[in-house]
Amino acid sequence: MIIWNLFHARISSTHAILQLFLLHFFVFLVKQAVSENLEYSTCDMGYLNSVLSSSSQVHAADDSPVSGGGLSQNGKFSYGYASSPGKRSSMEDFYETRIDGVDGEVVGLFGVFDGHGGARAAEYVKQNLFSNLISHPKFISDTKSAIADAYTHTDSEFLKSENNQNRDAGSTASTAILVGDRLLVANVGDSRAVICRGGNAIAVSRDHKPDQTDERQRIEDAGGFVMWAGTWRVGGVLAVSRAFGDRLLKQYVVADPEIQEEKVDSSLEFLILASDGLWDVVSNEEAVAMIKPIEDAEVAAKRLMKEAYQRGSSDNITCVVVRFLTNNQGSSSRNSSG
Repeated sequence: MIIWNLFHARISSTHAILQLFLLHFFVFLVKQAVSENLEYSTCDMGYLNSVLSSSSQVHAADDSPVSGGGLSQNGKFSYGYASSPGKRSSMEDFYETRIDGVDGEVVGLFGVFDGHGGARAAEYVKQNLFSNLISHPKFISDTKSAIADAYTHTDSEFLKSENNQNRDAGSTASTAILVGDRLLVANVGDSRAVICRGGNAIAVSRDHKPDQTDERQRIEDAGGFVMWAGTWRVGGVLAVSRAFGDRLLKQYVVADPEIQEEKVDSSLEFLILASDGLWDVVSNEEAVAMIKPIEDAEVAAKRLMKEAYQRGSSDNITCVVVRFLTNNQGSSSRNSSG
């Protein structure tokens, strides 16, 4: 009861992190004592839900694997997605595949959002991030600043919407925006974007982990701390150093994206966006080699998802594949909506 009372006390943000760690340790001891089957993820606080809520999240009956795909109106790219709860009993991954028209430009918007502490943050980001982005007045003229603004604005609005919630929720985001011959990849957290250019696998995002030198320094400069608790965690609690949401850790766990731009040319073959359910068990090079011969983007995404499951991934698995088409490759592709 001491730890429980401490957790509910109104104290400074630094002390709040310590309380979360103590609660984490308390739950661990209870788990050991009664052998409960609490689910732990290397990047979430889902175990807090079992303590702070009397009823678990109700999940839809269609939490079975889903897949789909489509083709851009201008025939320049095709896409496919595949998503599965995997071995987890709950589904906290979300994805978005969207083609829009902005100021006469055909725009592709693709994202993978991996929730922790529940699905609310990931679902909110899926529903709002891209709408906030394409409505930004500088979306075409200064796309990078528009992406950065959309990320921080979406995070701020989500936190406002969470005021009445007793639980904390957060989400990674790995997104790819196609505007003309530009590919802009933005990332917070440890979902990842990898491209195949000239046959080579190239990571175009960086996993945000608390033990990275610059991330650790940023957290400590803000008054936080990083410690080992099964893996390196912010405040001993969260295994990613950037994310949407995570209200109690917001001073340290920011939603500022790192953005990388790539030119879409004949050497750029395809892009993979995926949650860590894939990357925990499949390397960048393996993923690229695995789907390089597969022209159908949906089939490629399903191949990655199935491989991760077969290799023993213990997390939700979500993969999005975007193929850049040349020589009218897209003429035989399926023209379905994502």
